[in-house]
Amino acid sequence: QVQLVESGGGLVQPGGSLRLSCAASGLTLDYSVIGWFRQAPGKEREGVSCISAGDGSTYYTDSVKGRFTISRDNAKNTVYLQMNSLKPEDTAVYYCALTERLVRHPESIDEFDYWGQGTQVTVSS
Repeated sequence: QVQLVESGGGLVQPGGSLRLSCAASGLTLDYSVIGWFRQAPGKEREGVSCISAGDGSTYYTDSVKGRFTISRDNAKNTVYLQMNSLKPEDTAVYYCALTERLVRHPESIDEFDYWGQGTQVTVSS
């Protein structure tokens, strides 16, 4: 049984930082691809970032490049999303997702098989 649990969300002022964690259980990350998605009120879920736990290759959507950094600790079965220079537009529920298949479109929710419950990120003054 594969399970993903997100943590680290909260309320932060514009320009601030948060670090999200995604803890996986039921499998090793060595052969997995893990993605972060977010969904703002009234909007569709969108891909934010993705990492291959095997070779460490990464993907970022244009709106977060230079501000967000994805990383993983395979020994702890955990993936992180460091979010800096946060903007109000980053406000959303952030979800962790995982697949053991090769990923051709890392921004697509259809590429991922397992999902966490999400953690709320609010960027506001």
